[in-house]
Amino acid sequence: MASDSLPVVATKAQFRAVRRDEARLRPGVLALCRRLGHGDVEVTRFPDGSLPVYAVGDRYVLKLYPPTAREHWEIEDRVLRTINGRLPVPTPRVEESGEFADWRYVLMTRLRGEPLTEIWPRTGQRDRDRLAEQLGTALAALHAIRVPALGPPDWREFLAGRRDGCVERQRAQGLDPRWAAQISDFLDSVPLPESPPVLLHTEVMREHLLAVPGPDGGWSLSGLYDFEPAMMGDREYEFVSVGLFVSRGDARFLRRLLTAYGYGDDRLDVRLQRRLLAYTLLHRYSDLSWYLTEMPEPPVPTLDALAARWWSLEAP
Repeated sequence: MASDSLPVVATKAQFRAVRRDEARLRPGVLALCRRLGHGDVEVTRFPDGSLPVYAVGDRYVLKLYPPTAREHWEIEDRVLRTINGRLPVPTPRVEESGEFADWRYVLMTRLRGEPLTEIWPRTGQRDRDRLAEQLGTALAALHAIRVPALGPPDWREFLAGRRDGCVERQRAQGLDPRWAAQISDFLDSVPLPESPPVLLHTEVMREHLLAVPGPDGGWSLSGLYDFEPAMMGDREYEFVSVGLFVSRGDARFLRRLLTAYGYGDDRLDVRLQRRLLAYTLLHRYSDLSWYLTEMPEPPVPTLDALAARWWSLEAP
């Protein structure tokens, strides 16, 4: 392997073996930066993320996709180009994308701000109200944009596929049998809407949101990123990650977000909570066993109680 190349990766197992191996990745990353005209700036690996991502100076971000993730590259490149400048919250602008050493890459602008995960403990109620409203408005704008040829091709078929084997997948991930035994009856009891698919981020979480302090000292959203898992689907599928990884049981935050999105008080009810838990169980990355270790406990061990606690909508 040439010193200025990226590792050969033909399988997901091979990618996992090199994903965090900077001794093997960095020479190729620096060679790519030189080819892109940024060989004279500092290149720093971001510590998190499922794919290798680097700060290129203070203006750009370079994201790499191995051959096994070509579809993710195509999605992120297409979505970022389509939504550029169309949301009230900034998103990265694609500067260049292409192929290098059989890998794909996107060079994009670097957004300002600090991750919501870091600033959350420093936010007050006024900050959180503002952040909730800004995020709700941004998601409404995102869902109004259509990206051609973005899957899945048949949303109902996708859901049916997730429904088949749902209990077995959750059990395989270590879910307590008392919870697993409730899933089939719960899903059977929750009607899901027939509605035109919209553009979904699917992983709206504090880790993918940035904020900056405003003139009044309060925090405002300054960025939404990581669109590689984007897809077309029912709009309420989006609020799975919002509830699990942003509001995290905070009823006031979630209610303000959904109101800003466009929900009326008459739609903020137990039926919505149950639909959101159903979509959680059907989500392509669903892991209820893990969520139960991260989220507030319900008052009783039932899925209905879980839906009411995790997507609490009680008016303040």
